[in-house]
Amino acid sequence: MNYRRSLATLGLVLFIASAAAQNPYESILEAVTANSRFPSDVTATATLEERDPEEGDETSRVRMFRRDADDTFLMLFEQPQVKLGQGYLNVEGGLWFYDPESRQFTYTSASESFGGSDARNSDFGDSSLAEDYDVLSAEEGTLGSFDVWILELEATNDEVTYPRRKIWVAKDPQLILKSEDYSLTDRLLRTSYFPSYVKTGDTYIADEQLFVDALVGNKSTRITLEDVSTAAIPDNVFSKAYVERVNR
Repeated sequence: MNYRRSLATLGLVLFIASAAAQNPYESILEAVTANSRFPSDVTATATLEERDPEEGDETSRVRMFRRDADDTFLMLFEQPQVKLGQGYLNVEGGLWFYDPESRQFTYTSASESFGGSDARNSDFGDSSLAEDYDVLSAEEGTLGSFDVWILELEATNDEVTYPRRKIWVAKDPQLILKSEDYSLTDRLLRTSYFPSYVKTGDTYIADEQLFVDALVGNKSTRITLEDVSTAAIPDNVFSKAYVERVNR
C-alpha cells in the first residue's frame, strides 16, 4: 500500500470538506464591506430630517469627517442653533460626545442614538459587516426592480449595535438596499433603507438613507449627503483639541 499517496488523498479530502463547510455567502458580506470602505478620507455635509410624533420634527445639519483606514470619524453639528458645536468624535477605539456649553467630552457608545435621531452613532463609521456577522441563511429575491440576496445575519461579538440583522443586498454592485435590525429576542427595532448611492473611485457611500423606528409609530429619520469629497483631511481634525478649537 502506498502510504504517501493515501495520506495525500486524505489531505485533499479534508481540504475539500473544509472548503465546503465554509459558508459561501460570507463572500457577499465581504463584497459589501469592500464596496463601502473608503481607502481615502471622506468629508460630506449631512442633513437629518427627523419626524417624531412625541418630541416634534427637527432638521439638523452636520459636517462629517471620516477616515476608514483608522476607523475614525468626526460629526459636528452646524444647525440648529441649539446644537451648534456639538460633536461626536470616534478616535483610538473610543467614541466621545462633546458639549460646547460644558466644554466637556463624555464617553458614549456606538449603539447610542445620534443626536436623539433614529440613526445610531455606528451608522457613520467604517463598514465592518464581514468582521462582525455570520450568515445564518440566504436566498435570492427582488426588492422593487432590483435582484437581491436576502441574508439573515447573527453577530459574532457583543460590540455591534444590533445582534441580529436581515439585509437585502443588490447583486450588482453588491450594496445594502434595506436592513431590518433586531434584538437578541428577534424583536424588530428598526428598518433602514438605502435607495441611493454615490460612487467615488471604486467605493460607494449612501447619499440617501431612511431609518424607520419599529417601536414608535410614524417616527423616522431621513439623511441626505451633499458635497461628498475624498480629499485628504489633516490629521489634527480627528482630535479633541480640534473640536475644542472650532468651538472657541
